[in-house]
Amino acid sequence: MEKQKVMISVKNLIKNYDDFKAVQGLSFEVYENEIFGLLGPNGAGKTTTLEIIETLRKKTSGEVLVNNFSVDTQADEIKKIIGVQLQAAGYYPNLNLLELLELFSGLYGVKINPIQMLEKVNLQEKAKAKYKELSGGQKQRFSIATTLINNPKVIFLDEPTTGLDPQARRNLWDLIIEIRKQGTTVVLTTHYMDEAEQLCDRVAFVESGKIIALDTPNNLIDSLLKSGFERQKEVKAANLEDVFIQLTGQQWREDS
Repeated sequence: MEKQKVMISVKNLIKNYDDFKAVQGLSFEVYENEIFGLLGPNGAGKTTTLEIIETLRKKTSGEVLVNNFSVDTQADEIKKIIGVQLQAAGYYPNLNLLELLELFSGLYGVKINPIQMLEKVNLQEKAKAKYKELSGGQKQRFSIATTLINNPKVIFLDEPTTGLDPQARRNLWDLIIEIRKQGTTVVLTTHYMDEAEQLCDRVAFVESGKIIALDTPNNLIDSLLKSGFERQKEVKAANLEDVFIQLTGQQWREDS
């Protein structure tokens, strides 16, 4: 079996804020072209860890490599090969989508076809719409489009489906899977465990700045079952979200 290329390597990562230990010796690897989930409760250290990998925050100690580039000495090289999903505050609300994409491509120093970028996330019909006029699902899809401008090797998605209805959420899942099919490595955080189970090749659970479990979703579930765990309610082959999608359809549809 061919050995998988390591796209992100984190070894003994530590981040302290005065007396507070936000990250306490994290070590993990993310392989090329996988969807990797960083999971855990609020305050567990997920965001701090991602910001260090993204070169947005300095670490206290440890080693972090992205495509063999060091965050300490080659931050500029890392920035060229990653895409980071911005939160809503990162956009000029009165610019339309074409103008925003042209602005970002100028900042990246790359030439793009804005309409083609919008087609990737099914927003071509909204090209002349202002960002503030978009629905929640459209805003999330546009934010993902901006992560793809520089044709990155890795993109980071921080809770990409929070606040979306079931249709928009499933549509975004399809988009993330399609991005991976194009050869991009995806690192995401989410509080929705069904989302992590559906999307992620492997997940790491973080608690109090430490990794407490790391494996494929299937292996983690099997280990829990082997321990004698039983659900109180019978597990069915579908859930209520499946009923919602089946009844209302899964076509691209936006809230008013």
